[in-house]
Amino acid sequence: MALVPDALWPDRAIGVFETILIIDGSPIELEAHLERLSWSVRDLFGADLPSDAAELVRKRASPLPVGRLRLTVAPTSGGVLAADAVTAAVDPGNLFPSWERATALRPFVVRGGLGAHKWADRAGLAWTEAGESTGWLPLVLDTGDEVLEASRANVFAVEDGVLVTPAADGRILPGVARARAIAIAGSLGLEVREESVDVQRLIAAGEVFLTGSVRGVEPVRSVGETQLGPPGEAVAELASEMRRVWTEIAGARSTRAS
Repeated sequence: MALVPDALWPDRAIGVFETILIIDGSPIELEAHLERLSWSVRDLFGADLPSDAAELVRKRASPLPVGRLRLTVAPTSGGVLAADAVTAAVDPGNLFPSWERATALRPFVVRGGLGAHKWADRAGLAWTEAGESTGWLPLVLDTGDEVLEASRANVFAVEDGVLVTPAADGRILPGVARARAIAIAGSLGLEVREESVDVQRLIAAGEVFLTGSVRGVEPVRSVGETQLGPPGEAVAELASEMRRVWTEIAGARSTRAS
């Protein structure tokens, strides 16, 4: 199993970022993204989020029917923190993708994980992420084959109707979509356990999905060389409810804006 060199640990000087889904010009889960980014900025730089960050997001998001926005905060040459936002269109078919668009996961070991910040420096994973265009993502493991997260999403397995996901213990990004999925699962009466999961347990579950802020709930078709089955009824219900919530958020923002 490939090991990402420790020397490629993220450089904090390049900053931290959030990727936010845009629907009908509305940034989805904006408050949660800003809260997480604010925590990272305080923890890493001992400063507040730039005051123009929220307005910058809303302004850049407004022209997009479906897209994503990357909000980056980093120190300037003068040591002052600055925010920047760039947008890109998103294929609507990649929002809550079907089984036909399911992704594959390839395991890579990153000792200690990537941590709880969303680093703008992706050098440590850039060479592994080259496969995303062909339908696979890196699955980040700690030593001992312990599953942490995918390179752009959190990981869930389904075991006898129970959703199992690695704990947000400082080694993984506490995902905004992950938190929303856990809350929705509770409202649907689905049990969620946050506990250690190794690769063999993940494969043995036979049903795995990802949660991310742009794709929502995303099925996984394989882990390494092992093929998995399509999501069952519980995951389909979870995805449907999350889509409804996000659509409702977009509609509420659009109404306020008008």
